Amino acid sequence: MLLSLGNSIKNRRKELKLTQSYLADLAGVSVNTIFKIEQGEANPTIEVLTKIAEVLGMEIKLVIGGINERTNEES
Repeated sequence: MLLSLGNSIKNRRKELKLTQSYLADLAGVSVNTIFKIEQGEANPTIEVLTKIAEVLGMEIKLVIGGINERTNEES
């Protein structure tokens, strides 16, 4: 999942023709943070993701999967 997140950020950054350094400056994070996120090596906070998403014009959506619903019999 982290790599998918990183790829999404990297692809959007490239669409906007931004360097990692410029994105980092605009988002107020380090270049190393951008690099690690794009490589799938970082687990960024929601605060960091929000800053990056705002600069890139992206929306953050939370999807939770793999949760089994209880049936009436289990309740």
